[in-house]
Amino acid sequence: SCDFFFFQAEDGIRDFCLSRGLGDVYKRQVLSGKGGVGKSTVSSQLAFTLAKKGFNVGLLDVDICGPSIPKMLGLVGHEVHQSNEGWSPVYLEDNLAVMSIGFLLPSQDEAIVWRGPRKNGLIKQFLTDVTWGELDYLIIDTPPGTSDEHISIVSYLKPDQTKDGAIIVTTPQEVSLQDVRKELSFCKKTNTKILGVIENMSGFVCPHCTQTSEIFKATTGGAEKMCQDYQIPLLGKIPLDPNIMLSCEQGVSIAEKYPDSLPAKGYSSIVESLNQNFKQ
Repeated sequence: SCDFFFFQAEDGIRDFCLSRGLGDVYKRQVLSGKGGVGKSTVSSQLAFTLAKKGFNVGLLDVDICGPSIPKMLGLVGHEVHQSNEGWSPVYLEDNLAVMSIGFLLPSQDEAIVWRGPRKNGLIKQFLTDVTWGELDYLIIDTPPGTSDEHISIVSYLKPDQTKDGAIIVTTPQEVSLQDVRKELSFCKKTNTKILGVIENMSGFVCPHCTQTSEIFKATTGGAEKMCQDYQIPLLGKIPLDPNIMLSCEQGVSIAEKYPDSLPAKGYSSIVESLNQNFKQ
């Protein structure tokens, strides 16, 4: 059965991950059953914000077919170097390490046409061959759905219920929520702890008159109602803001470039919430 598969993890790979130091790291998978809700934006901005607060952060991009992380961190054109110890991630700062297939491609426009086994093989290499060093957090940016990449991460790492977990990203409208509920089901089947939900693109605040418009209307109650139904935390709501787009295009932290913006304050609040688990 489907449930049975998830627990056939390769113990040798998991032990190797632990020997790489990932056993003591707070691992955060950024998930959503829906595409286009802003998982890579959330992953990159959470990594920026955590690093700014002094944590040692790794950002792993397992969106094999659509890697956005190099662009969103201003690292396009950088390459991964290999040594006897393994692959060295690309460092944006001394305490922010990044790994993505985007660093391995000859061109940013190159398509990845791979079946599941090749994707799984690369994810295994990311987890066993990358010399992450001493990390406090490992943020894992995933593609939409509940398929190969997600099963590989859960199977290889076997998240620790006491400190690891998933951050679920959605937008307010029902067409997104209906797929996100499938992701919640995936987490339950794989025994992955749900740390909470982020409602992204939650309203648009006009920069001229400050009036809020609901671009994606929460016709069925949005993330707030879903969290109540499933009894899981709502970590925060991030509004639509052109400055987020500009920050991602330029590969910078919105908290540093636009510190007084609502999204910057939202990400800071979410990180504070996540840090409560870290301190415990």
